[in-house]
Amino acid sequence: MLARVCDTVEVNPRDRAMTHEELLAAVRGRDGLLCLLTDTIDREILDAGRDLKGIANYAVGYDNIDIAAARELGIGVTNTPGVLTDATADMAWTLLMACARRIVASDPFVRSGRFEGWAPMLFVGADVTRRTLGIVGAGRIGTAVARRSVGFSMRVLYADPVAHPELEHAVGAVRVALETLLRESDFISLHVLLTTETRHLMGPAQFAMMKPTAILINTSRGPVIDEAALAVALREGKIAGAGLDVYENEPEVHPELLNCPNAVLAPHTGSATTETRTKMATMAAENLIAMLEGRTPPDLVT
Repeated sequence: MLARVCDTVEVNPRDRAMTHEELLAAVRGRDGLLCLLTDTIDREILDAGRDLKGIANYAVGYDNIDIAAARELGIGVTNTPGVLTDATADMAWTLLMACARRIVASDPFVRSGRFEGWAPMLFVGADVTRRTLGIVGAGRIGTAVARRSVGFSMRVLYADPVAHPELEHAVGAVRVALETLLRESDFISLHVLLTTETRHLMGPAQFAMMKPTAILINTSRGPVIDEAALAVALREGKIAGAGLDVYENEPEVHPELLNCPNAVLAPHTGSATTETRTKMATMAAENLIAMLEGRTPPDLVT
């Protein structure tokens, strides 16, 4: 798509994120930039890319881009909203079920030949049906996760700065304070943007409020959780488990979390379905082409 409208399309040739220095060199003199959430587009990059007519972020979140600086320089920024809602909601439920039923631990147990037959206490997990699900952040993805709970007859609580009557009507969800949600939920799924207010939203004080049988799921952004505090909570049995698809210092994972058998760890693959990633790429290209041609893109952030 881009090659049809651009004389030159330069693609990162490396199977890794570009370094800051590589980005600085690559962005100079370019008309457009299609970047990944792993690319930090800070003020220095934007100053080097003053010729940019637009930046298309291949992600729904855009905390990797200095939006204020882009606005000041008159560089449009777009994202890919909506398209990855279902895939990410499915991943949240995948992590929830894997934690509840201890699937990750039981798979190598069988493969290694240690399974010698049914036993009353073998990999006993947690019930999901008729339990309480807490949704922290009831936007598109949080709402989609909540809607999937209907088949499990779950009680749904949600914490959000604004009320969501449609969610309340659809699943009988009740809006409560975060502290109430933490104390009463059996499963807690995080779906908030990363801001100064949500960084380390979940830390020692929050883990202390949770049930010792509670399971925490995060498919939003890694820094929303204090990973060191989470490792302590898991190790000391303050909570029962955690399912994570994102990490505080990606791609690094806190070493203590790697040693927690009650943590299920996925490599940031919440939107990783063929259909979703293809649609994200198409949307990013469509947005960038619109900006290159001087049109208002469909998914303008700023």
